[in-house]
Amino acid sequence: MMSDNAPPASAGVSDTLKSLPHYLLPHHLLSALMRIATRATWQPWKNWQIDWVIRRYGVDMSQARDPDPRRYPSFNSFFTRALADGARPLASEAGAVCCPADGRISQIGAIRDGRIFQAKGRDFTALELLGGSMARAAPFEQGQFATVYLSPRDYHRVHMPLTGTLREMIHVPGRLFSVAPYTTRAIPRLFARNERVVSIFDTAAGPMAVVLVGALFVASIETVWAGMVTPPRRRGIRVWDYRNEARTLQRGAELGRFNMGSTAIVLFSRGRIHWDTAMQPDAPVQMGQRLGLVLP
Repeated sequence: MMSDNAPPASAGVSDTLKSLPHYLLPHHLLSALMRIATRATWQPWKNWQIDWVIRRYGVDMSQARDPDPRRYPSFNSFFTRALADGARPLASEAGAVCCPADGRISQIGAIRDGRIFQAKGRDFTALELLGGSMARAAPFEQGQFATVYLSPRDYHRVHMPLTGTLREMIHVPGRLFSVAPYTTRAIPRLFARNERVVSIFDTAAGPMAVVLVGALFVASIETVWAGMVTPPRRRGIRVWDYRNEARTLQRGAELGRFNMGSTAIVLFSRGRIHWDTAMQPDAPVQMGQRLGLVLP
């Protein structure tokens, strides 16, 4: 059996070589330093960071609520910027499942016997992704999933695919491997090993899980109802029960955000969602775009 401490043989040589140093990096220390650097308000420093990312990744500031990069007090405030009203119209079809974030489809499809496809030659289980609870994972064992990768150029707030009532939130501590495409292809069970925040909702399509996966330099993950969930770093899994609060978020409402970029994974139960055929790996997507339809 292949050890989790090395990339599998199915990964390409280039991906494997680039991924090997990630096993040795002090993930949380580097992310803590990045958190300090990206929240600094000294103008020459924060302006340099913002200008570099705009040039390097081709960030389109015309769609931001405030398109002037100089008016952001820190790099992090620029990175988590709001969009202008109307910049991301929601899919209008009845029963449409909206994309939760800007980015690219990493993978999309069926969950087979509880296993979620990551990349060629590797997968991970819904059970481990959701924190090890059989009761929590059972509704998704034969369901559907969509994984969206957010690059540094993308809008970094995550929104509701469907209207849902929050049931619980789970913080699962872990590593902070990069989630760039080459590490996704090379590092086994990547999304189930990285730190993540799981939100479970009751929707018209049954239970829905939205998983915000941390990554290298992702200095914190926030939700709109709890604020900053991580850091501080914790050793054990934490669970918040919201079933008595009747907290409902409408389709397209902001759910949370990454302070730096990462990956969002959406899970649905069996027989409730049909994904659009245009949604294929590496397809560019925007928040609010139709990913699929709720089945009657």
